[in-house]
Amino acid sequence: MTVSYTLRVANARFGGFSALLFRWRGSIYKLLYKELLVFLGLYGLLSLTYRNLLSQEQKRIYAQVARYCNRSADLIPMSFVLGFYVTLVVNRWWAQYTSIPLPDRLMCVVTATVHGDDERGRTLRRTLLRYANLASVLVLRSVSTRVLRRFPSVEHVVKAGFMTQEERQKFESLHSDFNKYWVPCVWFTNLAAQARREGRIRDDIALGLLLDELNQYRGKCSLLFHYDWISIPLVYTQVVTIAVYSFFAFCLIGRQFLEDPKSPSPGQEVPLGDLDLYVPLTTLLQFFFYAGWLKVAEQIINPFGEDDDDFETNQLIDRNLQVSLLSVDDMYGDLPPLNRDRYWGEAAAQPPYTVASAADSQRPTFLGSTFNLNMSEEPASLEPEKEAGAVSDSPSSVWARTPLLGRFLGASAPSPAVSLRASRPRKAQAATPVPGRLRLGRLLPTPAARIDEEAPEALSSESSSQEEDEEKVAPRS
Repeated sequence: MTVSYTLRVANARFGGFSALLFRWRGSIYKLLYKELLVFLGLYGLLSLTYRNLLSQEQKRIYAQVARYCNRSADLIPMSFVLGFYVTLVVNRWWAQYTSIPLPDRLMCVVTATVHGDDERGRTLRRTLLRYANLASVLVLRSVSTRVLRRFPSVEHVVKAGFMTQEERQKFESLHSDFNKYWVPCVWFTNLAAQARREGRIRDDIALGLLLDELNQYRGKCSLLFHYDWISIPLVYTQVVTIAVYSFFAFCLIGRQFLEDPKSPSPGQEVPLGDLDLYVPLTTLLQFFFYAGWLKVAEQIINPFGEDDDDFETNQLIDRNLQVSLLSVDDMYGDLPPLNRDRYWGEAAAQPPYTVASAADSQRPTFLGSTFNLNMSEEPASLEPEKEAGAVSDSPSSVWARTPLLGRFLGASAPSPAVSLRASRPRKAQAATPVPGRLRLGRLLPTPAARIDEEAPEALSSESSSQEEDEEKVAPRS
């Protein structure tokens, strides 16, 4: 049965995860203790051989081999190889769970579209949902060992009530080299078409909605079957397994305690060497983490087995059949009396709180993150509107035109692109009607001035010279 500890971690508290470390069922200790005992036994055997059975020359050679193995172990990218592999396996594991067909949407559509309070309408609805559940049972028999143990043959499926003897004969008479889990879905479509001809389904739109839901249900059955067919490439699993086993094979030799080959002369102080730990704590932690990571991937790569955390497929079958038949039979047309709700006539409905949840009622409503922004004490005033083409010399308009400079220089610094000379008010120029294109240009609004605007005198001299040139081209009338 699936190990669930969601309630234990509902609230974060001191030692919340620590309490989970002492559970045995579904734990990493249950998965890994045999491999850990083998590793400790081999490590202790090599340690006893080195300390008691080897000569000095043999110890020297062994020390060279141990240093080589210790350096070689660091060359294997364990974190990268295992991390990517376990991420791939976990994503595939959750995708397989979401691919399990559930009849909840289909049963609601059947209840709404297949009408009739008589025995014929009741039989149609129950048979449609029975076909849907039969398709899921057939596909789960193909992928789950638990379901196969429960229904080892088609005869057991018939005895369980998912299929009749006549349907079994039709099912077995259809010869195909492939899995026939899709046959009940075809029966479903044929029966739905017959219900449409009888008027039990009142229009083609309802029939199309019903068949769309069936196709989504059948698609999940097909996807579940293909997840079982197409596994993660075997070469990738082999690479990860070889990487982990070779890493700890190097650690068995390279992490042994080595004696100092240089013996101190008489009267010389003995140098401090490595601490002689008979049990390599850090190496055992590495074994626990890396080998445990590999065991996690090994457990969830196929969640349709009989491990502690594998999916409860038999309970899903029981639940789906019971819920679907209740919804289309006992609950068909069964409505509670239609009355006014408790908050009828109230402008703002407020459900009551219990004493245990009264603190939640005192919390303010979230209105947006900017509602908590502290503004300056001076009230912000809007600038008066200006004529088209006029350039504002206020700092706000300057920073609106140069937002990037405002970020780097600050809101109080003047823009370097604005001239510091005092600008004089411009004289209004009368628009003189000129024929042709010049007349149109005269009537257009004055273009906006540049940021680095020139002196008013230069502008007036340029405009007067431009008028003289225009008079030469087209004399005024």
